[in-house]
Amino acid sequence: MKKIQMATPLVEMNGDEMTRIIWKMIKDILLTPYIDLKTEYYDLGLENRDATGDKVTFDSAYATKKYGVAVKCATITPNADRVLEYGLKEMWKSPNGTVRAILDGTVFRSPILVKGIEPFIRNWKKPITIARHAYGDVYRNVEMIVPAGAKAELVVTKRDGSEEHALIHDFETAGIIQGQHNIDKSIESFARSCFNYALDVKQDVWFSSKDTISKKYDHRFKDIFQDIYESDYREKFEKAGITYFYTLIDDAVARVIRSEGGYIWACKNYDGDVMSDMVATAFGSLAMMTSVLVSPDGVYEYEAAHGTVQRHYYKHLKGEKTSTNSMATLFAWTGALKKRGELDNLPSLVDFAEKLEKASIQTIENGIMTGDLAGLSTLSNKTTVDTETFLKEVNKSLIRLL
Repeated sequence: MKKIQMATPLVEMNGDEMTRIIWKMIKDILLTPYIDLKTEYYDLGLENRDATGDKVTFDSAYATKKYGVAVKCATITPNADRVLEYGLKEMWKSPNGTVRAILDGTVFRSPILVKGIEPFIRNWKKPITIARHAYGDVYRNVEMIVPAGAKAELVVTKRDGSEEHALIHDFETAGIIQGQHNIDKSIESFARSCFNYALDVKQDVWFSSKDTISKKYDHRFKDIFQDIYESDYREKFEKAGITYFYTLIDDAVARVIRSEGGYIWACKNYDGDVMSDMVATAFGSLAMMTSVLVSPDGVYEYEAAHGTVQRHYYKHLKGEKTSTNSMATLFAWTGALKKRGELDNLPSLVDFAEKLEKASIQTIENGIMTGDLAGLSTLSNKTTVDTETFLKEVNKSLIRLL
């Protein structure tokens, strides 16, 4: 077949370890034979981030703002051991955190449903999408160890120099304190991203926090969501036949477990971090989750929801075959290609990406899968294969669909 032509480049952010190897396999086996792939390439591998003083990460984020769609490979966020292993100049920050802050985006994660890999919650029939606020809270906290006999206060110094004080605690014995913050602008962007995404996919939005306990902090989230919904989205939601719903997070958990799925669950930063892993595991695997960062002004960055698969990478370096699930990375590519095709009015690109997703799911449902999925699958005719073999089998299914 004639290669599909692209009009506008994708921003391509390469990554680390085993996912970097899979990244190349996907491109070589499933993409470049069919698409005249146009990308603006950024190497976010840890060595290059170190060599550029992490400038490459910032450059990739600004390019994403320019072109509107990006696809990102999993990357290492270094700890002390990684600094020694790679001989780094410093302990660089999370590339995901940097990109999220620049794009002011919300992370949407949703499971890939495949027959034979059944959710642990029997009544879950439809995907549950976690919308995670990607700013503030514990991820930008300030912490201190407090000695016995100390007093801790919250102090706000206003523009005119006046101060407002609130006692946190008189420490008769030693303890700890933690300060968290958020900003209205980011919460507003979070709300708009959730409501816009809901209109895109025609799904209800649930938002949960703990405003009965956190009467100012969490209540601020609740009020901003409600105000924006009433002023800008209620009419659009009613026309689309979808709803917005607020409840306490403990009530939301109970409702989620009893539901059949099929909605967007919007969570504050830490809540979303935890609940996305819970939903992923309950549906089968974190490696079977799509992940997309969406900004309120319509910029999209697609990525895998999991890490760099370090253990398999070390096996790969020894020349051993690895059976690493490539579905989340593959769906990052198809998600980005579909969105690029939609924005550029290229139905052939959208159709190709949809058929590639269908081919990958058919391959698993036909019993050919990587090791982690074989351990989850209830199919009787399953065969475990290495990653490259799996992608070649997907290609066979894709050829039949094309």
